[in-house]
Amino acid sequence: MQQYEQELCLYFELKGAPDSSKESYLRRIHAFINFIQNQNKCIEDIAEGDIQQYIIYLKNEKGLSAGTINNYISGIKFFYTYILNKEWNPKKIPRMKRPHHFPVVPPKQDVLAILNATANLKHKAILALIYGSGLRVGEVAKLKIRDICSKTMRVRVEHAKHNTNRYTILSNTALEVLREYFRAYLSSTDYKPEDWLFPGQDKSKHIHVKTIKNTLIKLRNRLQLDQNISAHTLRHCFATHTLEDGVDPVFIQQMLGHKSIKTTMTYLHMTSKSLMGIKSPLDTCYDGPTK
Repeated sequence: MQQYEQELCLYFELKGAPDSSKESYLRRIHAFINFIQNQNKCIEDIAEGDIQQYIIYLKNEKGLSAGTINNYISGIKFFYTYILNKEWNPKKIPRMKRPHHFPVVPPKQDVLAILNATANLKHKAILALIYGSGLRVGEVAKLKIRDICSKTMRVRVEHAKHNTNRYTILSNTALEVLREYFRAYLSSTDYKPEDWLFPGQDKSKHIHVKTIKNTLIKLRNRLQLDQNISAHTLRHCFATHTLEDGVDPVFIQQMLGHKSIKTTMTYLHMTSKSLMGIKSPLDTCYDGPTK
């Protein structure tokens, strides 16, 4: 396996792929190879039937979702074709159909309740940036001090999903929280612009994504809000609420970093009809009960 791992790491290095992609692929490939080896099979002899059995195992025994299983399939396909140099047949190893679920989008009042309940300044600044700028959790964790520009009121997002870079807006409210956080945590340190904006316990590393996710879960539970609300929900709220405020979807697409406008337009299904100024035909024609 060590030889294979070296080949995989070399590929990702040559491609310039982000570490998160490399780690994700390696983790799932390792899991697949362990499954094969536990059945006393040689890696070089892996066939389509072995992959099919592994997918069934992930579905029935591990109980993984279709989306997660498709991520495993992507990793296995890469290993099967790039490392083992074998032909991939999508008809025999299809990707699973994913059920479409609309994410929960709480009203603005609930989002503000979450922010107001956040006593920790660092966590409050992080959550304010996710909602105020539409950032992904991994993106806010990796922000550097230089990425915040109060003069142009922009946030620079580097090496994001699909290895893209973009700018998004900086909220005035989030900026005030950031300044308060900066005075409390960073002003007395010998910081540099390229330092992490939100360092972890090890100052050489950024805050862990799980820390941010767990923070939101604790707040959600304390406030007794919908159990489906997560840190990523704040990004959905940014998209939906800006759309309700009349912002052009093209601008929202750019701020969110979506590759396709179709992805952004899905938020149309989550907007509040009352805020979009739409009235039901029943309300426009109904005069009340007849006497």
